[in-house]
Amino acid sequence: MAKMVATTIGQGNVTANGVRFAFLEQGSGPLALCLHGFPDSAWSFAPLLAALADAGYRAVAPFMRGYAPTEIPYDERYQTAVLGYDVITLIEALGAQDAVVIGHDWGATACYAAAVIAPELISRLVTLGVPYGPGLVMRLITDPVQQRRSWYMYLLTGPLGEPALAWNDFALVDRLWADWSPGFDPGAEYMQRLKETFRQPGVALAAASYYKHVFLPALQDVALVDLQARIGTTPITMPSLYLHGAQDGCIGADIETERSLFTGGLKTMIVPEAGHFLHLEKPELVNAAILQFLQHAGEKG
Repeated sequence: MAKMVATTIGQGNVTANGVRFAFLEQGSGPLALCLHGFPDSAWSFAPLLAALADAGYRAVAPFMRGYAPTEIPYDERYQTAVLGYDVITLIEALGAQDAVVIGHDWGATACYAAAVIAPELISRLVTLGVPYGPGLVMRLITDPVQQRRSWYMYLLTGPLGEPALAWNDFALVDRLWADWSPGFDPGAEYMQRLKETFRQPGVALAAASYYKHVFLPALQDVALVDLQARIGTTPITMPSLYLHGAQDGCIGADIETERSLFTGGLKTMIVPEAGHFLHLEKPELVNAAILQFLQHAGEKG
């Protein structure tokens, strides 16, 4: 893994969509907003923040709602549509008219939702590890291999999710990282920093609640029903890049993002010898692919 450059990364806070978000940032220029996934934190984007800053961007990586030091949302909403509103209101709260948005795992899902809600605020879309469209849902229904990979979703959705996640100082986090990125060791320092986020009160429940809001529709905001139904079926209109690790143990690399839903153009890349946390496993390759895309992508729309 590339050496972390934490001493050059600033930290800040901003309120967006009713939540006080903590964030990491580096550089100045047009906004590049980087959204992390599960079980992870904003620190996984440290190598990319440095690369984006060197390329002339203000790179900002928020801690997702419920992930300390970001607040636990008082309304306990974690559905996809709400995550999308987090992204677009973060862009506005950070003082930008639009942004490049980059998301991994749940961050990718949030970016897709934002691209549906307010495409005019997103100049470029980069996602990692979670495809757009019906492919993943269909595999969860029909494919025993993907069903086995996704066992943790069903665990986190049930009443044992939070205690299972927190058991033995979040040993499940170690297990998921090992399963999802085979052979990759992020290092003891990284994992301790990550677990410090999860040890904070309410974070384990918040992380599990992302999955509860997928599988338990009664938890979703009824005012967002129509919007929620559009996410995953509405075309993405800005130039987009999708990257997936060839050895991803969380979501199979053979589950393709739905190309017909990307009317603004889609580039895809399967990253060799990388698993789910590909941006940490192969930072030079992933960062170079992202920067090349940002430099050469066609104009928005």
